Amino acid sequence: MANEAYDAIVVGSGISGGWAAKELTEKGLKVLLLERGPMVEHIKDYKTATLPPWEVPHRGRRTQEQLENHPNLRRDYVLNELNLDWWAHESDSPYVEEKPFTWFRGYQVGGRSLLWGRQSYRWANIDFEANAKEGIAVDWPIRYNDIAPWYSYVEKFIGVSGSKDGLEILPDGEFQPPMPMNCVEEAGAAKIKEHYKGARTWTIGRPANITQPLPGRPGCQYRNKCSLGCPFGGYFSTQASTLPAAMATGNLTLRPWSIVRRLIYDKDTQKATGVEIIDGQTNQTIEFNAKIIFLCASAFNSTAILMRTATDIWPGGLGSSSGELGHNVMDHHFRLGANGTYEGFEDKYYFGRRPTGLYIPRFRNLNGEKRDYLRGFGYQGGASRSGWSRDVAELGFGAPMKDALTEPGPWSMGITAFGEILPYHDNHIRLSDTVKDKWGMEALVMNAEIKENELNMRKDMMNDAAEMLEVAGFKNVRTFDAGYTFGQGIHEMGTARMGRDPKTSVLNGNNQVWEAKNVFVTDGACMTSAAAQNPSLTYMALTARAANFAVEELKKRNL
Repeated sequence: MANEAYDAIVVGSGISGGWAAKELTEKGLKVLLLERGPMVEHIKDYKTATLPPWEVPHRGRRTQEQLENHPNLRRDYVLNELNLDWWAHESDSPYVEEKPFTWFRGYQVGGRSLLWGRQSYRWANIDFEANAKEGIAVDWPIRYNDIAPWYSYVEKFIGVSGSKDGLEILPDGEFQPPMPMNCVEEAGAAKIKEHYKGARTWTIGRPANITQPLPGRPGCQYRNKCSLGCPFGGYFSTQASTLPAAMATGNLTLRPWSIVRRLIYDKDTQKATGVEIIDGQTNQTIEFNAKIIFLCASAFNSTAILMRTATDIWPGGLGSSSGELGHNVMDHHFRLGANGTYEGFEDKYYFGRRPTGLYIPRFRNLNGEKRDYLRGFGYQGGASRSGWSRDVAELGFGAPMKDALTEPGPWSMGITAFGEILPYHDNHIRLSDTVKDKWGMEALVMNAEIKENELNMRKDMMNDAAEMLEVAGFKNVRTFDAGYTFGQGIHEMGTARMGRDPKTSVLNGNNQVWEAKNVFVTDGACMTSAAAQNPSLTYMALTARAANFAVEELKKRNL
């Protein structure tokens, strides 16, 4: 069944899709925003955000039934009763693990913008140059100066709090006042700076949590319940930020329960004319038409849509002529580091539940240093005081126990490393020949693993963490490695990479599919390498940049 036409269709309403919708509508285009899952209204649908634990049936913890029904979600913290409906259910949307892969997806309006960790870091020029200098994969078609103005544009709108540290490896941005480090973190930072003579830095994390009000967003309340939805708009999400802006233009049509199966491709014009969707509730097939299409369905789902498109022309789908569609899967490997205790500052505490911690930018393989691996890693962590729960297990009674519970415990600190994974061609996804989802679409097959480069890196990731904590004055320092399964970083990237040559890449330097210039891919699929920093800010900047380019090209009648 055909439906009405629009100027633009945006597939996916998460971090990238929300930005595409905002930018295109504000530039005057009539936009259809398609989301495969249900509606989530700002504030109204944050069902557990203000509930105390005792008003939740199982106090927010996972149940035996949930453990049985969610074999993938149970692998990490994401499985709990507080926001279970915001994570895709494996029974409806299965995938195949040819090699172990943990895939956490958010299928609702807002996508994972409701669930993300909010760490918002710019990439440095070295991150865009590394592939070319090291002969890895292909060269990025852009450099830092191409995206820097768009980083600024995005930061001002979403609100990023942070300190300006003057580091080449971690460029400064347009920041709101930083959240404060606590006394132990400040003491450790000073010792690190002195010992390493500025070569390593502890700084406060740069989250998309605002410390000053923005329109419609009074600010962070230091509740640290961000993953439940924020009624205060304290952090950036589609619901709190980009969706209201797009709706205010009067140019947006939002359609939940719209699962995009494929794009409709015209081989004569070499353009996509629209999309074919399955209504998630009625199973009805519907077509929508548009002049331009932005794929922002999350890295793997955007690629899956391309794989199902124009298969009569390219068996591997639209964008597959280079042989790179579905390849070069990346993530950040982590879950290792060190922790320790701190003696002193027993008379000090801190305010609230700060929704960010310390960030330690990459320091390896810089300034001529060469390790037995390429690229590097950063750390996230922080110091805190243990609370009253330490005494509950002792089952003490009477006044002494009550007195003990009024005093916080000793200071401790932990840091976890996040390392770059190289873009290996043989790390790939593809459509299954046998497994289908609830709506009859082919499931994805995952085949990706970390290799020798990352395994060598992990040794430094753990040992360097212990060294820095000891330098910072911590005692009882212990390292840990909880193991890593590909995908656990929830930073899936690659599979439709940008490049300079249609023979070796899927997208050009403006995020256009080489074979269909009116199709733009601006989510994690477009990434050519992974860097060590969290990637979401880069997705947003690339999306705003591509939307501006698309509208200019429309005006010139080039699309």
